[in-house]
Amino acid sequence: MRSTSLTLIIIAYIAFVSLGLPDGLLGVAWPSIRTTFTQPLSNLGLLMIALSVGFLTSSFNSGYIVSRLGVGRLLLASSVLVTISLFGYALSPAWWILVSLTALLGMGGGMIDAGINAYAAAHFNPRNVNWLHACYGLGAMLGPLVMTAMLTSGQSWRWGYALVGIVLMSMTFCFIWTRTLWEDGAPSESTDAQPKAPVAPASIGATLKHPLAWASIALFFIYTGLEVTAGQWAYALFTEGRGISPGTAGIWVSIYWGSLTLGRIAFGVAVERFTPRTILRTSMLAVLVGALLLWLNITPLLSFLGLALIGFMLAPIFPLLIAQTPARLGAAHAANAIGFQIAAANLGVSCLPALAGVLAGAIGLEVIGPFMLATGLLLLLLHEVVLRMETLQPRSVPAPVEQGHQS
Repeated sequence: MRSTSLTLIIIAYIAFVSLGLPDGLLGVAWPSIRTTFTQPLSNLGLLMIALSVGFLTSSFNSGYIVSRLGVGRLLLASSVLVTISLFGYALSPAWWILVSLTALLGMGGGMIDAGINAYAAAHFNPRNVNWLHACYGLGAMLGPLVMTAMLTSGQSWRWGYALVGIVLMSMTFCFIWTRTLWEDGAPSESTDAQPKAPVAPASIGATLKHPLAWASIALFFIYTGLEVTAGQWAYALFTEGRGISPGTAGIWVSIYWGSLTLGRIAFGVAVERFTPRTILRTSMLAVLVGALLLWLNITPLLSFLGLALIGFMLAPIFPLLIAQTPARLGAAHAANAIGFQIAAANLGVSCLPALAGVLAGAIGLEVIGPFMLATGLLLLLLHEVVLRMETLQPRSVPAPVEQGHQS
């Protein structure tokens, strides 16, 4: 039983590395893609919209899909979608086909993301949930390197997508091999050794009636918006706003993303010594310190270190919030709620960095610092609201489960 659990942990880790790979390809490949299809620079936004629509649609409905197919079949189907999309990118003869494939890629990615997160929240301990998300960061860092290696060696951008498509095809075979191990009867790797009876899943409508679900949705929206705002706007702030050389700015932005991955590895160990609540509060407070250092710009070095501190201390927030969802909302609502949270996270990635850009255009790039500080403060306050709501909800009453058709 222990070996079965270990097998699924390893497969989940590899799956999250694979999930991060395609996300890192597009930024490097876009100049070549738009040349191939003679598209304006701004049409990258169209691909991002298609990706978000597909991701939001599948992740929002992932709880319902899991209740019908089971986790194993969900992961298999979504891996097939992603593989088809990547090979489709490599062979696409027209721009409109590429846009359609991007929506399909988002749908597959959203189901893998939500499906594995839901399974990990129920079966993995917090350490492994943190390391799971560190694997995504590793994939996101490897993706640009793969595409850069293709382009600098004189190959077409299509070969970069084909190579990653081969990797995702191997994940499809892994999901075929393990599809029956992912179901609720699979042994849990969590520290709770007591077996739990299967819980009938709540409907989407029932979960959306839960106030705590909405508060958690808001928390994920703000978190990912803050994480990506820091990663997307720090380079422009340093180079265009403060006159830092592009090479130095690029190194520190890379350090930011590296510190996020390193932090998830480190906090995976820390969760065995401190409570999740303590880690989350400490992390959110430290993020505020980092944002303040970035904003005040006392010296360039302190500003750089503030950015690195933000990355390191943001690291445990997403995985710990995911890991706490079943206990916070109940097993019946967990799959739906995690799907909603993943969808909200994707929406936050799109909306908050865009809002930061609008403010930077109207006020100036130095608004990025106070914007991040305000967003970090809102994250901390929302988390305190969630904790307060959690203590006020009745513990003895099981989560309601609606029978019949799920909306």
